[in-house]
Amino acid sequence: MASPAAYDRDGAGRAGCLMLEYTVFAVLSVVVVVALELLWFRTGVFRSLQYWLAMAIVMGFQVPVDGWLTKLSDPIVLYEEREMTGWRIPWDIPVEDFAFGFSMVTLTLLLWLRLGHRPDPTSTTTTSEQRTP
Repeated sequence: MASPAAYDRDGAGRAGCLMLEYTVFAVLSVVVVVALELLWFRTGVFRSLQYWLAMAIVMGFQVPVDGWLTKLSDPIVLYEEREMTGWRIPWDIPVEDFAFGFSMVTLTLLLWLRLGHRPDPTSTTTTSEQRTP
């Protein structure tokens, strides 16, 4: 976040324009994570029904928790409104929170898939035998 000294009385930046830092970083996080998947990791996670179901489950928990934390009537988490779009959807949740949530969960899953289970090269069992209890 920019320091308060970087803004004049109207909340505009020194250059006279509004800097939506939270929004810029939220969008940038999505672009970076999607680019990592498409250009480097190439796990195919975006074509997986399991991924989209996992994201639905995450959103199912994110909405009530984030909604409770950011409700405008009695907020627990405060945002600098001039650094974001101000668009809020269910229960006053800033849209930027959904972008960061997508990026955080997706990057974690990508790293898990890319670096997760690796068979022991000294083991004589097959991958399917290793997964059976």
